[in-house]
Amino acid sequence: MINERFRSFVHGVFLALIVGWVLHIGQDIFIPIIFSVLVGFVIIGMTRMLAKVPVLGPRLSIQMRYIVAALIMAVGLVSVVWLLFANVGRAVALAPQYQDSLLNSIQSLAVTLGLESEPSWKSLRQQFLAQVSIQRLVGGTLGSVLSIVATLIVVFLYVAFLLVEQRSFAAKIQNISDDPGQVAFIRQMITNVNGKIGTYLALKTLLSVVLGILSWAIMAFFGMEFAVFWGVLIALLNYVPYIGSFLSVFLPAVFAILQFGNLNSVLAVMVPLSIVQFANGNFLDPYLMGNSLNLSPFVILVSLTVWSALWGIPGAFLAVPMTAVMVMIFAEFPGTRPFAVLLSRKGDV
Repeated sequence: MINERFRSFVHGVFLALIVGWVLHIGQDIFIPIIFSVLVGFVIIGMTRMLAKVPVLGPRLSIQMRYIVAALIMAVGLVSVVWLLFANVGRAVALAPQYQDSLLNSIQSLAVTLGLESEPSWKSLRQQFLAQVSIQRLVGGTLGSVLSIVATLIVVFLYVAFLLVEQRSFAAKIQNISDDPGQVAFIRQMITNVNGKIGTYLALKTLLSVVLGILSWAIMAFFGMEFAVFWGVLIALLNYVPYIGSFLSVFLPAVFAILQFGNLNSVLAVMVPLSIVQFANGNFLDPYLMGNSLNLSPFVILVSLTVWSALWGIPGAFLAVPMTAVMVMIFAEFPGTRPFAVLLSRKGDV
């Protein structure tokens, strides 16, 4: 009996390694597919939320709710891409100004620390200019933006076909087996996954939009440039657990140093942004994850590390929903149910 369990454990470890290797080398194929499925989940979740809108919701047919939800998602994604393109050109034009501001800040810090009189400061300044060019760094992001646009086009195509396929999906499930119990089990599992993941992603998207608007209002009030861009970026980073909250304050703070060049202005921006992120990270997000996904905070952190190692930045965005789907599927089978219990928040799956 012990040998059999050990053999099963070894087989499971090897299977996990093989699956991880396939996911890593096939990320260019899998990532657009997974993103399209999650966008489909968001559209389904928004469709259910639209049905609950007073007066208007009950009057809209299911087809019209799908169309409205898909249009909202498409407009949002196109707006994000347009915003990236619009701000890259402006950032490249202003990059020399920010580079001079950064060098002035470094020189002021050197004076404060008493380093200005040392001969090494001039060489340090020259080395900095020779090795760090903000204009070249910002310009280099254009290729990444084009790659994101190409991926989004593929995702749009996948989503369109997925929504069309949904009409015949129930019939496919019905014909997948001659055993009515097996068909009911598969249908129930898919319904559970669709309901929880769709609700989580729809609520997470709504929360991210609110967070982005609040952050934009704070930065615009203090006169930060590219406030709309930073608001959108903060909304996107809200999908990344833990690290996203840190970057949502750190990155605007670095830019505030480049723009303002004085500590008071930087703190004036950082403090309200930190308060917003603190409220989101300690109250709203844990409530959403705990009630929608039932994932342990430690598991969320580990999943962020694992999926980021496999798929890089896209893996960080996909970590939570992918892990949640795994837990839901594990919970349905006796052999993997113990893993679902260990990965859950309170052991109730």
